[in-house]
Amino acid sequence: MISSDGIRGYNDAIILAVLQGGDSYGYKIAQRIAQRTDGAYEIHETTLYSAFTRLVKAGYIAAYPGEISYGRPRTYYHLTEAGAAYLTAKKAEWVQVQAVVSHFLAEEQ
Repeated sequence: MISSDGIRGYNDAIILAVLQGGDSYGYKIAQRIAQRTDGAYEIHETTLYSAFTRLVKAGYIAAYPGEISYGRPRTYYHLTEAGAAYLTAKKAEWVQVQAVVSHFLAEEQ
């Protein structure tokens, strides 16, 4: 299992990447993250909802009410154009991060 410390700077990008596939709500997003990583990374609920607040405030996602679940409407999230642009930038940054870290942690060939 991957620690949250090891991936902390990319939680927002991971959430945006999930939303790139379509609008969704918190529990489903967490499930998709766990599924896409074969259970290697499970995002904590507090981490997820803190990220939603941050991403909405930044204008990267928009929140709206969905169907009623357990007596209240689910909050759905939608990737905005600004969020898509931010995700593109984070993908480019990730390529650079991998290259730099690999210089120090990859096995010598």
